[in-house]
Amino acid sequence: MNKIHFIVFSSRGASTRQFSLNKYLMIGGSLCFCILLASLCYIVPDYTYLKGNYVRDTLIKQKLDNKTTELIQQRQQINQFAKEVNTLKKRVAYLNQFEMKVRTLANLDMPSEDSFLSVGGTLPEDLDSGFSLQEQHGALVRDMNEQADQIQDATFCQEKSFLRLIESLEERREFLASTPSIRPAKGWYSSTFGYRVSPFTSRREFHKGVDIANHLGTKILAPAKGLVTFSGRRGGYGKMVVIDHGHGMETRYGHMDRLFKQEGDIVKRGDEIGTMGNTGRSTGPHLHYEVRLNGAPVDPANYIVN
Repeated sequence: MNKIHFIVFSSRGASTRQFSLNKYLMIGGSLCFCILLASLCYIVPDYTYLKGNYVRDTLIKQKLDNKTTELIQQRQQINQFAKEVNTLKKRVAYLNQFEMKVRTLANLDMPSEDSFLSVGGTLPEDLDSGFSLQEQHGALVRDMNEQADQIQDATFCQEKSFLRLIESLEERREFLASTPSIRPAKGWYSSTFGYRVSPFTSRREFHKGVDIANHLGTKILAPAKGLVTFSGRRGGYGKMVVIDHGHGMETRYGHMDRLFKQEGDIVKRGDEIGTMGNTGRSTGPHLHYEVRLNGAPVDPANYIVN
């Protein structure tokens, strides 16, 4: 018998209905239902697992993107710091060179070699901020830390050196005020200090100063504080002024036109002492400027800072 019969009674019992289903259809439907139920039991947990992985992977990707952006920014900052370290080195070197020049002008002893800048005035090689940080990130950071420590040591030494320099300058303020340090006149150098061929004899002779050429009447200034010890005519110098600055230092001004100072006058740096002329043994309007130390002529260019 391949059919299953069902009798359905009404709620009031007045009538009944009878229907039947194929036995194999029932078995097949039941089997399909069981397979569907089993599939759902397998698929739902797997779907839940995959969905959870997707959410987790999305969060991980987002964090990775954030870390990548942060890493790029950090590498850009490291490159910028490397450039700043190079700039700081140059500034420290400039301060060191400035101190050397001040000490030279003031005739002071040089500082002791207690920093990497003092050894021949050399610096470590500049950090290369242009290469790929992905390949040499650690090397740049390590070099940057080492040079930052060196710069810190150098600035500490430089600070101590400047403090000693200030003390020395305070002690020698009067000496510096009396040291010729500015150009006595505007113009161009027509002859320098040292041996040259004389424009008068065409023979090689020693030129004891520098010649500054300009228009007749150009102002001549005292390059430092001092006492006028001569003002008048003297041989080949023509009209001339001599200033004694003390400490064995003397300056001379030849071939002048007008003389504004007399013997015994006190002058300070920047005072007008006369005008440029063409007097004495001269080939044209210019100033013959000499600097003498303990009576011996020295190169005036070593005492001009402007």
